[in-house]
Amino acid sequence: MADPRDEVVSGLNRLIEACKDREQGYRTAAGAAGNQDLKAMLHSYEEQSAQYAAELQAEVKRLGGTPAGTGSVAGWLTRGWQHLTSIVGGGADTAVIAGCQRGEDAAAAAYDAALAGPLPDEVRAVLQPQQAGVKSAQDRLRALEAVGLKPA
Repeated sequence: MADPRDEVVSGLNRLIEACKDREQGYRTAAGAAGNQDLKAMLHSYEEQSAQYAAELQAEVKRLGGTPAGTGSVAGWLTRGWQHLTSIVGGGADTAVIAGCQRGEDAAAAAYDAALAGPLPDEVRAVLQPQQAGVKSAQDRLRALEAVGLKPA
């Protein structure tokens, strides 16, 4: 029978990859954005993602596992597509926002999946505020997309 701790570590490592993908995605998006307020917002989400990954890596270590250190191949491909889309679209900030929205959808799904399973209370206590932060970013990007980019 598999050790439940191994399953938790594996799930946390998938979230670390998602956070690393998110971090790199926001870095790429900020580089492509033209609007300075949008750039600042994207950089703040990049920093948030790095913080989340570090917190998850600490949890994996606390559980005796080896934390993931990089994102996924799917994330790399998504960033390439996002970069290409912004170039073809003339670097339009609306294309940048749409790319970020797809990334947030993937991150939100990863958190939903992780939190759907059995987790120790201390792990759940780390994941729930992170999930709320991802969902908040997701909502903010949707709002920007709906109004045609007017970052606050």
